[in-house]
Amino acid sequence: MGRVSELIMKGNNKIAILAVGLGLLFFSAIFALIVAIWSTTGGLLLIIGIVVPIFVFCIIRYPHFGILTYLTAAYFVMYALGFQIDYPLGTVMDSILLLLIIGFFINQKTKPNWEIFKNPVTFMILVWISYNLIQVINPNAESRLAWLYTIRAVAGVMLSYFIFNYQINSVKFIRLIFKMWLVFSILGALYAIKQEYFGFFDYEQRVLDANPLLQNLLYINGHWRKSSIYSDPVSFAYNMAVSTILCIILITGPTRVSSKIKLAIMAALFMNVMLYSGTRAAYVLVPSAMILLLVVKFNTRILIFFGAFSLLLAMLVYTPTSNASLARFQSAFRPSDDASYNVRAQNQKRIQPYIQTHPLGGGLGATGVWGVRFSPNSFLAQFPPDSGFVRVAVELGWIGLGLICALFFVVLRTGINNYFAIKDPELKTYCLAMVLMVFAIAIGNFPQEGIVQFPLSVYFYLIIALMNITLRLDQEKNPEHHLKPEKSDGAFWMTKRRVA
Repeated sequence: MGRVSELIMKGNNKIAILAVGLGLLFFSAIFALIVAIWSTTGGLLLIIGIVVPIFVFCIIRYPHFGILTYLTAAYFVMYALGFQIDYPLGTVMDSILLLLIIGFFINQKTKPNWEIFKNPVTFMILVWISYNLIQVINPNAESRLAWLYTIRAVAGVMLSYFIFNYQINSVKFIRLIFKMWLVFSILGALYAIKQEYFGFFDYEQRVLDANPLLQNLLYINGHWRKSSIYSDPVSFAYNMAVSTILCIILITGPTRVSSKIKLAIMAALFMNVMLYSGTRAAYVLVPSAMILLLVVKFNTRILIFFGAFSLLLAMLVYTPTSNASLARFQSAFRPSDDASYNVRAQNQKRIQPYIQTHPLGGGLGATGVWGVRFSPNSFLAQFPPDSGFVRVAVELGWIGLGLICALFFVVLRTGINNYFAIKDPELKTYCLAMVLMVFAIAIGNFPQEGIVQFPLSVYFYLIIALMNITLRLDQEKNPEHHLKPEKSDGAFWMTKRRVA
C-alpha cells in the first residue's frame, strides 16, 4: 500500500493503476471463490471484515473523517430503521462516538489543549451529564433498566460536544460541514415531496397500515403527515426549521449574490415542505428566530427584511384557505383553538402536583417507550409528556428542569457574547446562526420533544460547540482584537488575556 501511494506521489500513474487493478482483480477472485463455497453470506462477511477495520482506523486516525461519518450516520440512521433491519442500529452510532472519543484522547496526548473547555457552557454540560448519571440511584425510579436505555440518548450523545469543540479547527471544515448539512436537508425535502405527491413506498405504507396508533397520529382529515427520511413528522419539521434558519442567516453574511440566491431557494423549499409534516409547533420556530435576529442584529436591512417577512407571515396566517396543510399552519398561531394543544395543557396541569412533590423526578426513562416497556403499570408510564421540558420535569424533577433551563440560558448568553466579540464577518455570521438555532430549539422543546431523535440530537451539540469554535478561530485570526485592557496604578495597558 505504501509502495502504491509512493508511485502515485512520484507521478507513475500507469504503474499505480496497474497495481490497483491487479489488487482489485485478486480481491474479486477471492470474493467469487468465497461466495461459491459459502454463498452470499460469506461474501458479505468478507466485505465487512475488510471495510469495518478500515473505517475504524480512519475514524480514529482522521478526526475530520470521523466527524463527517458521525454526522452522516446521524442523518440517515432513522431512515435505515424504516427498512425493519433486524439490528440495533443505535449501537452503530454509539460505536462511532466511542471511536471518536478514543481518537480524541489520543490527540489530546500528542497535542494537549484542555483550555478550550474552560467556559460556562462546558461546565453546564458536565453538570447536566453528572445529574443524569446519578439518576441511577433515584429512589423514585421504577426501573434501572429504563435508566440504562435512556442515558445513551440523553447524556451519552452530549460527549460529542467535546469532540466537536476540539477537532473542528478551521473555517474550511466548518464550510464543509454546512454544505453537507444543507445537501442532506435538500435530500430530506425532496423525499418529502415524493411522499406528498407520489405517495409512500410499499414498505412505508405497510408499516403505517400495521400500526393503528400511527394511523391515529399521522392520518388527519384525510391526509397523511409526512416524515421524509426522519423518524417522525416532528423530527422532520424541526430539522427543516433549523435548516431554514441556517440558510436565512447565511444570506445576511459575506457571501456572493449567486450563493445568496441558492440559499434563498433552499430556505423557501425547506419552509414549504415543512407544511407536509403537519407539525404545528415547528411553524412558529422560524418567526421566533427572526424576532431574535431583529433584536441582536438591528440595522436597516434587517428591519426591512423583518417587515417583509412579517407581512408575508400575516398573509399566510389570515388568508382564508381550503388547503389542509395551510389551514393547519394557520392554527399554529391560534393555539387556543387547537384541540390537541388544549389536551396537552390539561395533561401538564394534571402532572404539576407530582413535579412539585418530587424534586428528583420519577427517574430517567420513566415515561414514553421505555416507561411502557420496563414499568408498564406505573403512573408515569401512562403519562404522555408531549414536551421536552415537561419530560425533564417529570423524569428528573424540578431540579432537572432548572438545570436544563440554565443550560439553555448559559448557551444563549455565551453565544450572544461571542457574536459581539467576533470580528471576522464570516465567523460572526456562523455564530449568529448557531444562536438563533439554539433559541428556536429551546422554544420548540416546550410543545414537543425537540432534541431526542437523530439527527438533531447530535447536531444540537455541534451547534453549541460551533459557538465557541467560531470565537476561538477569530481569536487566532485577529489576536489583537481580543486583547483586553486592564487598569493598574492608574495606567491602562494591553495584556495577553483573552476575552472569554
